[in-house]
Amino acid sequence: MIDPVSRDDIANAALRIKDHVRRTPVIESGAGTFGLAASLTLKLEELQHSGSFKARGAFNTLLSSDVPAAGVAAASGGNHGAAVAYAARALGYPADIFVPETSSPAKIARIRSYGATLHVGGARYADAAEACARHRETSGAMDIHAYDAPGTIAGQGTVALEWLEQSPDLDTVLIAVGGGGLISGCALWLADKVKVVAVEPEGSCALHAALDAGAPVDVPVESVAADSLGAKRCGDLVHRICASRVSESVLVGDDAILEAQARLWNEMQVAAEPGGATALAALVGGAYRPAQGERVGVLVCGGNVDPRTLARDEA
Repeated sequence: MIDPVSRDDIANAALRIKDHVRRTPVIESGAGTFGLAASLTLKLEELQHSGSFKARGAFNTLLSSDVPAAGVAAASGGNHGAAVAYAARALGYPADIFVPETSSPAKIARIRSYGATLHVGGARYADAAEACARHRETSGAMDIHAYDAPGTIAGQGTVALEWLEQSPDLDTVLIAVGGGGLISGCALWLADKVKVVAVEPEGSCALHAALDAGAPVDVPVESVAADSLGAKRCGDLVHRICASRVSESVLVGDDAILEAQARLWNEMQVAAEPGGATALAALVGGAYRPAQGERVGVLVCGGNVDPRTLARDEA
């Protein structure tokens, strides 16, 4: 089966967006940090424009498309909407962003700060997606899907291209999953070189369920990380890519996610939202146990969080 996105697509996306995105840093945690015996490599994508990796997919889609006069529209739990709003403003397009009522105040404020027209309604991402679809039908605006579109997946894959240039000796990377656009792009770039481990909350695990079922299926969405990892169903393109390229899929509890978030702040001064800390939670909570000498990288994928919520005692 031919992949819907190729490595050439990712390489071309990297060239296309390079003047619009940040090359985010990689740091070493040091042995003993997070209560772990070995050091980790952390890719700090929460320092990307708009606060998450999603700016990459947004810019790639806009720069490779003919955008109509009505502009763009996107449904989002928050981070995708912020990225589309940021990219649309940078390139001079109007944007309508649809988010559910569960989106965090920090993300809503960020979207508004970029000048997009914001629509808040519904209890879940699926509700925002339905409202966004109705808007596109009446307005003619272009859709930028949060995860299940070739342009989005190729843009997100540039994270892995950049990371492998910075850390060429990694054995394994841990990547948090919501709808799966990020891990799909990264797996396409890394899977023949690096083991790719998907990490999802126990209460919101669309990719894990799809891999078990052999096809995308609906799942409940109940997690502290649901505003960024709260897809009810992973995408068809995502499943096609990940079924053959993701080496392992693990689940983590909300307690482990919050502990990882607190440790990132208390021990590394890295401000991550719960979804951004979910990949680390697999190590902190023991859902993934590296082999002796295994060189592990963790993607900190989002930082749209109110800093006041991070001032909790060290776990």
